[in-house]
Amino acid sequence: MISLRNRLGALLLLAIVCVVALATLAASVILRNPLSETVLRPMAQQIQLLARLVEQNPQAAVAAGVQLQTSSAQGVPDPELGLVLQREVAAIGPARALSVVRASPDTPLSVSVDLGPRGVLVVPLQDIRPPPGGWLVFVIWMILIVAGATCVSLVAAIRFTRPLQIIHDAVERIGADGDLPVIPESGPLEMRMTARSLNRLSTRLKAATESRMRLVAAAGHDLRTPMTRLRLRVEFLPEEERRKWLSDLDELSAIADSAIKLVHEEVGHEQDPTCMVDLGDIVTTLRNELVTLGLDIRLASKTATENQTGDERVPYAAEPLRMMATPLALKRALRNLMVNAATHGGGAEIVVRRFGTRALVIIHDRGPGIPESLLGQVFEPFFRVEPGRRRALPGAGLGLAISKEIIERFGGSISIANRFGGGLTQSIRLPLTLPADS
Repeated sequence: MISLRNRLGALLLLAIVCVVALATLAASVILRNPLSETVLRPMAQQIQLLARLVEQNPQAAVAAGVQLQTSSAQGVPDPELGLVLQREVAAIGPARALSVVRASPDTPLSVSVDLGPRGVLVVPLQDIRPPPGGWLVFVIWMILIVAGATCVSLVAAIRFTRPLQIIHDAVERIGADGDLPVIPESGPLEMRMTARSLNRLSTRLKAATESRMRLVAAAGHDLRTPMTRLRLRVEFLPEEERRKWLSDLDELSAIADSAIKLVHEEVGHEQDPTCMVDLGDIVTTLRNELVTLGLDIRLASKTATENQTGDERVPYAAEPLRMMATPLALKRALRNLMVNAATHGGGAEIVVRRFGTRALVIIHDRGPGIPESLLGQVFEPFFRVEPGRRRALPGAGLGLAISKEIIERFGGSISIANRFGGGLTQSIRLPLTLPADS
């Protein structure tokens, strides 16, 4: 695909080259037959002067170096130039019969003037032809013009498309949280206007997002009061009905808590400290915590059943996997994914490995999997599936959505796929902080 900058540069280059080429060709055509007043008139005056000198005193003219012959000079005639020179000679004195010839391509022109019985006056004519190798000079001239025009066109195209480049760079710098860095309002007027408009747009979008987040948080908090009243009233219902009501209230409470957590994650991550963490240690710590809560989570080792130390609590990692992250946020993301796999997948197995400059965390579960048509929707809020149908189940919330937002904020990515033979595989890729000598 040809960019706008390249098209604009090519258009400017073509315009400049065409104008210079036409101007050069026009000049060469004009200079091919020079004006008689500037070139041939002095030659005509010289011919008339020498002719009068021969007519008055032939011996003195010959002694002065005038060339007199009995016949005209031999060579290839130039009748067009001869007629023009003859008119110029007649315009300043008596008309004289003359001819213009060239003995060879490398010799200058010669003018033969018939002076009757006194002989033929032969006068060398100044060579008014273009210099030899004219086409080579023209080609070199055009190469220089093209080189200069290319530089000018590129500079002009870059300046003309700079506002579009600012927009492109601004969009590329948008983080996973949707925040746009402030663009310096400097440079030409167009660049300042573009930067000012993008900064104003970023401010308005941020204000609108924060407003909606506050609305979600307020709704989550406001739901707790009526849910508390409902719990009190449920106590007076029969046992069977009370269990159903409590199940629905627990689901509402989970949804409200997830909404509030999402708001805290969106608006509060800037205040959380960022430091160097070891991904393997975090995964091991989380696994141990969740096991004490009764969740079935295992860590894969080097041999898939045990590692060199024989301790199942140490995940498979060839070396420390260090990265810059917010520890609390990273733990929250991984905890949500582990709990989701262990709770809804019948148990989880975790593998931690290094893959080039990135860390790879793989979470396998033993659940029934998800229909392929619904895999792209698993990160939507309040969405979970069961085999064969789409349905919001008790406990559904924003766990996966929050995890995805946190992982992408740290420059990582997450994907979910069905395993061969059943179950899901959650693959998390996070960038590592390499040593300075790497």
